[in-house]
Amino acid sequence: MRVPIPHNLGKDEVRRRLQSRSHEIGQFVPGGMADVVTSWPDEDRMELSVKAMGQGIDGCVIIEEAQVVFEIELPPALSFVEPMVAAAIRKQGHKLIEAK
Repeated sequence: MRVPIPHNLGKDEVRRRLQSRSHEIGQFVPGGMADVVTSWPDEDRMELSVKAMGQGIDGCVIIEEAQVVFEIELPPALSFVEPMVAAAIRKQGHKLIEAK
């Protein structure tokens, strides 16, 4: 699943915000009890591993000039919730990159 979120911040600013706020991602999962591990294999890609309620979801965030793209691999057992997950990523993704 790919969820693009447009921005007009520039790659450097988006990268800075994601790096400084990535610890907040677990709070965006319902219940706020997610275990989130992030890594940066290169400066424009943040890898994610989210574990919550017995399920694991892997994905990445790709930083582009005019958008941030969340790519998430939903397990087949959760494919029916894809529209809800995409909506939540759009909403929370905006919060993650907006100024605080």
